[in-house]
Amino acid sequence: MLINSLSVLSPNNWPFDREMLPQPVYLVGGSVRNALLKRKSDYLDLDFILLDQAVNIAKSIAKHYKAGFVVLDAERKIARVVFQGTTVDFAEIEGNSLEEDLWRRDFTINAIAYNPFNDEVIDLFNALKDLQDGMIRMVRSTNLRDDPLRLLRAYRQAAQLGFIISSETQTAIREFAPLLTNVAAERVQTELGYLLSHPQGMVWIEKAWKDGLLSSYFPTAAENWEIAKQVDIAAEELGKNWSQLKDELARGVRDTVKTSLLAIAKLAILVNSDPEKAEVELMGLKYSNAEIRSTIAVIKGLAKLSEIEISQMSVRQQYFFFQEIGKKFPALAVVALAKGISREEIDCLIQRYINPEDQVAHPTPL
Repeated sequence: MLINSLSVLSPNNWPFDREMLPQPVYLVGGSVRNALLKRKSDYLDLDFILLDQAVNIAKSIAKHYKAGFVVLDAERKIARVVFQGTTVDFAEIEGNSLEEDLWRRDFTINAIAYNPFNDEVIDLFNALKDLQDGMIRMVRSTNLRDDPLRLLRAYRQAAQLGFIISSETQTAIREFAPLLTNVAAERVQTELGYLLSHPQGMVWIEKAWKDGLLSSYFPTAAENWEIAKQVDIAAEELGKNWSQLKDELARGVRDTVKTSLLAIAKLAILVNSDPEKAEVELMGLKYSNAEIRSTIAVIKGLAKLSEIEISQMSVRQQYFFFQEIGKKFPALAVVALAKGISREEIDCLIQRYINPEDQVAHPTPL
C-alpha cells in the first residue's frame, strides 16, 4: 500500500524533538505526496500546518537548535526552519479547520494530510487513487481561478511526476488561461524555469502554450515546436560524446544566476528569432540581463550559422564567431543540432571550443 511509505515522515527522522510541536499538527502538500510516491531524495522536506502560532513555533525550534529561520509569508503566517539536510516549513491552517484548508488547495495529490503522531491519513478527495493513476486533478476550479499561477503549476508537476492532467482540470485551465497574465512575471518565470530544467519540460511547455497559458509570452513559439522537442535529445548526444559540454550545459549562466545553459538553449527556441523582439519578450518575464544577453547571443549565433556552411567558414570568420558567442557556445551547439545541423558538421567548432589552447576559440589576451 502507498500509505506504508509514509514512514519516511516519522518523527524519528525529524531533526527536532516532536514534543516541541503542539497537537494537532499535520504534514501536508509535497512532503506527503512525495513520500507516498516513494520519491527518493538526499534532502528531507517537511511541510507542517498548525492551528495557530506557526511562526512563533518555527522561531522557537530554530532558536533551540541554532538552525536557520526565515518568515516566508508574514500575511499567511508561513515560516521556514533550515537544518543540515532538512527544510521544515510551518504554516497556519487556512480557514477554520483542516478540512477547510485542504479544500483550498490546488490539486488533490497535494491535499492529503498526515498526522505523524497517530499515523492518520486524511484524504478527502480520493487522492490516493489519483497518485496510483498518475493523475493531476484539481480540488475545485475556483481554486485555480483565484490563484492563476496554479494553472501553470499543473504542467510543471505533470512533468516532474510523469503524470497526466485530468480532462476536467484541462478544461478549467483553458477557461482561466487568460488570467495568468495577472500574475507577477517573476512568479511565472519561476514556474517556467522548473519546466525548462526538466527533460520532459518542453513537451509540457508546448501543451501549456496550446492551452493558452504561454502564447502571450512567446507569440511565435509555434514555429519551433518540432525543434523544441529535439533539444534534450541533442543535449544528450553532445553529452555522450563530450563530457565537457555536458558539464557546461548544466552550469548556471553565472555564479549568481542558476538558469543553466541548456535552459538558455530552450529559451532561444521559444522566443522570437528577431533579437530585438526576443529581448522584449524576455524582459517581460523579468529575466536578468545575463540571461537575456546569453539568449540573444545564441539567437545571433544561429543566424550566423544559417548564413554560411560551417565547413566553409574561414579561420577569421571562426575567430569572430567565437568572440561573439563566447561561453554560450554549448547552448548554441545544442540548438544547432536540434535544428538539423549534423554533429559531423559542427564537430570542427566543438573541437576548437573544448581545446583551451586553441587560439581561435580562446585567444590569449594581449
